[in-house]
Amino acid sequence: MSKTVTYYIDSKYFGGAEQVLYTLVKGLDRDVWNPVLVYHPYPGISPFIRGIENENVKTIPTPEIRSYRDIGSINKLSSALRDIRPAIFHANLNWPLSCNYGLIAAFLARVNIILATQHLFPELTWWRERLEQKLVSFIVDTYIAVSNDVARQMREIITPGDKVEVVHNGIIIENYEGGGNGTYARETLDSIKRGGDTSPVVLTVARLDKQKGHTYLLKAAADVPGALFVFAGDGPERAGLEKEAEELRLSDKVIFLGQRNDVRELLLGCDLFVLPSLFEGLPLSIMEAMAAGKPVIASDIGGVNELIRDGETGYLVPPGDTHA
Repeated sequence: MSKTVTYYIDSKYFGGAEQVLYTLVKGLDRDVWNPVLVYHPYPGISPFIRGIENENVKTIPTPEIRSYRDIGSINKLSSALRDIRPAIFHANLNWPLSCNYGLIAAFLARVNIILATQHLFPELTWWRERLEQKLVSFIVDTYIAVSNDVARQMREIITPGDKVEVVHNGIIIENYEGGGNGTYARETLDSIKRGGDTSPVVLTVARLDKQKGHTYLLKAAADVPGALFVFAGDGPERAGLEKEAEELRLSDKVIFLGQRNDVRELLLGCDLFVLPSLFEGLPLSIMEAMAAGKPVIASDIGGVNELIRDGETGYLVPPGDTHA
């Protein structure tokens, strides 16, 4: 009889952490494990939920938990976990402090094994944040860090080294094998160009969030008149970035695609991939661009230099440096 593993995520948008979780769930041995996903029903996460449900995974929406004082919602989540009775509770943390309410609910539900994957770990500057994370760490059996850099920060700030294991993110490389000449991929990009534009395509794929540093790529685009810049992804900064592109008079050379389900084709069809993030864990988009055989320029932050050897397999630039 299979055992139940409950995955928990509190994301508001579909990004790399969600893609990692989707790949993990898809690869589970269903003879051994029965996966259940618990989530908060934010509109931006719906594409991820549909994909998970298409893999015949049971999904359970629970009310958003806004603070530790939201006892009712924490109790509802804990009650749901008691009904599920999982052998393992696995939280996926997009951010320090995220998913902490879920970890507490799992502890209250007396789940035997509590795991937490830390996908991202920018610096915690407030002493209250550090204290909160330290306290919650006592109820977590094992933290999984997606890169050596994330693990280093966690060991320094939160918890002893023996509680942190590094498991690098991965992609399904077969998705990019046989890409060949990328004819269909090029047609995909040609279909979004304006007036048969033949300019080389600079692509970035990321959630439109301040963390991803899109504003610096826009400013750099102003100095590269011969290229078309394509932004794939959606998020809270979209309106501001579109306005900035207009102010920089880049409307004719910057295209915002929104959320896409044809990222593979976009990567195979582009000429250059850029990720200008201000901080990262271990970005899937860089792996996917490299698997597609594309040159990559990325900020030298987080685990990015665990993927790229500067000047050999890509180029690393200081974060926030428009002219680099």
